[in-house]
Amino acid sequence: MTTAPPPDAPVGGPSTGELPTGDLLALTAALIDVPSPSFAEDLLCGRIHDELRRCDWLEVERVGDNVVARTHLGRPRRLVLAGHTDTVPANGNEVARIEGDRLWGVGAADMKGGLAVMVELARTVRDPVVDVTWVFYAREEVAADHSGLGELFAQRPDLLVGDVALLGEPTSAAIEAGCQGTLRLVVSLRGARAHTARPWMGRNAVHRLAGLLAALADHEGRRPVIDGLEFREATQAVAVSGGVAGNVVPDLAELTINHRFAPDRTVDQAVADVEAVLAPFLEDGDEVEVVDAAAAAWPAVGDPLVAALVERRGLEVRAKLGWTDASRFAAAGIPAANYGPGDATIAHTAGEFVDRESLESVHAGLSDLLTTPVP
Repeated sequence: MTTAPPPDAPVGGPSTGELPTGDLLALTAALIDVPSPSFAEDLLCGRIHDELRRCDWLEVERVGDNVVARTHLGRPRRLVLAGHTDTVPANGNEVARIEGDRLWGVGAADMKGGLAVMVELARTVRDPVVDVTWVFYAREEVAADHSGLGELFAQRPDLLVGDVALLGEPTSAAIEAGCQGTLRLVVSLRGARAHTARPWMGRNAVHRLAGLLAALADHEGRRPVIDGLEFREATQAVAVSGGVAGNVVPDLAELTINHRFAPDRTVDQAVADVEAVLAPFLEDGDEVEVVDAAAAAWPAVGDPLVAALVERRGLEVRAKLGWTDASRFAAAGIPAANYGPGDATIAHTAGEFVDRESLESVHAGLSDLLTTPVP
């Protein structure tokens, strides 16, 4: 793992006043230095709001801790560019540090680098060839029901209307199209209590997990190819609980399962797929509860704007195996893909960083999309 630079490395931008212009690394550092852990995005939201209000070509609205800025140029297509303002809690990396062309700090990859690209383009591209909606939303790193983007879709869906959306999630400057859906289920297996000295008087619910866990370990997920992209479904046991006391045969065991499913499945179809795996191990009295579900998003690679971005920049295109807010846009009928600076594999780590090259690559790709007409 890459470690943070030494304490005497130069620090990032200021936390007050106007944000830096013209240097994406310095701008990202300045955004890192405005703390914005989930549920505490107010200060950063205000900074972005004030910054974009200076742009007389943008209509800017704040809804809670979300900021939406839009052009109204009468273009035939509207592109939505979106990114979340929150980070996970800092881990000794709350202050941005720059060494050469690398910047360390909480959220550097996920996703203040993406926010920096968005802010810089929003305030410099006055006359884009498409109408643009810039969405800066809160609370992505926590449970889905807290989402600022969900708040916007519920309260002000008019602000999010568009033909296609690109999210600035870290993709190492590649296109990660659509996203897989996710389910979380809790399976409750029943038994009967007894003294452990006389276990034949009861039935051990924890022991009943053995066959189910073996089936999950052996289960091979589907690998469907959609629009030329291979998705990889997966089903994993992620938590287990059970037991009463050290001398009691347990009468209940609970297993939490996470299932990732491809965009050619609905939530209901995905639930049915998992239930088919569980069925041979369930008996009367057992229960399966879906405790969380988020739909997948179909790849947006066929959209003219996304296709132009890929062709012009020679971008690698991959299936998004995780879940992102591309799902929320897709549910609203807006095709979506992920395109941002930074490496997702080091997101949320103490050594999280972003490189200047990655920032500038994404900035160049989006700048070209905003300034060069698509036939």
